[in-house]
Amino acid sequence: MNLILLDPQDTSTQNRVIIRDPRRLRHLKKVHRAEPGTRLTVGLEGGLMGTATLTALDSEHASFTLDALDTPPPAALPVHLVLALPRPRMLARTLEHVTALGVKDITLLHTKRVEKSYWQSPELMPEKIHQHLILGLEQAKDTVLPTVTLRKGFRPFVEDVLPTLLTERRGLLAHPGMANACPCGITSPTLLLIGPEGGFIDWEVERLLGAGCEGMHLGPRILRVETAVTALLARLF
Repeated sequence: MNLILLDPQDTSTQNRVIIRDPRRLRHLKKVHRAEPGTRLTVGLEGGLMGTATLTALDSEHASFTLDALDTPPPAALPVHLVLALPRPRMLARTLEHVTALGVKDITLLHTKRVEKSYWQSPELMPEKIHQHLILGLEQAKDTVLPTVTLRKGFRPFVEDVLPTLLTERRGLLAHPGMANACPCGITSPTLLLIGPEGGFIDWEVERLLGAGCEGMHLGPRILRVETAVTALLARLF
């Protein structure tokens, strides 16, 4: 936790904050080894970052005095990530990774090779998704939560949603065997589509290309989804 992320409900007065949840308290004690008088980097969820001084810490609460909140969070990546729903363990790690990298718009999509059982996973419960996003923000010293949208139908997504997403974005389809290599250093708004383990099926690729997406590849190696996502974002942006 490189940032103590403060929920708006944590703030009790204009410059005094009290947090009570066990996870952050454990981290303050075991990782930061904080004690009264310690200054820490903090940020208000959805707002500015700065420093705060710990004034009290016990098993039930931590109290801070805010020194200053005057630093904006880092800039977001200009990308909307459309990701075929990974298996639950991989989903948790991937959400944390892409949040830490600065992705603010995430769509989780059903495709042919996505197991239907994945959609029943507890990892898709709103509170679990929120937890992974928070961990990504704390890692990267960011305060702005991504928006996560679930799309359980591939055809409705391509026919009803994708055209709107592409009106102001360049659509890039990452898939093995595409003719063009992944570009570098993009600064314009982008829609990045990444398939599941095993990739998109041919019909899905045809529909995405037909809708206006550009196919691209990362080379001859076949990567796990969580590795491919990180590699693509790093190369593109």
